Amino acid sequence: MEKKVMQTYLYDFYGELLTKHQKNVYEDFVLNDLSLGEIAQERGISRQGVHDLVKRCDRLLMGYEEKLHLLERFQKIKGKIEQINQLTLTEKAQEAEAASQRIRQLSQEILEEL
Repeated sequence: MEKKVMQTYLYDFYGELLTKHQKNVYEDFVLNDLSLGEIAQERGISRQGVHDLVKRCDRLLMGYEEKLHLLERFQKIKGKIEQINQLTLTEKAQEAEAASQRIRQLSQEILEEL
């Protein structure tokens, strides 16, 4: 997964666990796509300070994911739902029965994960 996308997902899941200052700087860097220099100038801190803070936030957010696995579970469930959506597009009667069985199986797996 692309780094910026991963950072965005991790922030979505665990961002509330960061301090207000960490959240503001991380949002500017990841979500608002500001450069380290722009953030440093806006916040009155050094560019190196912004860099260090972003790296610290990355480590914190990855640490939460390693412990809680919320993003991993979300991606598994999302993949199964995408499969279900594809299966609902089946038009032939024979394929529809097989698709229906697979939908039931995927639905059961999702319910067990929740």
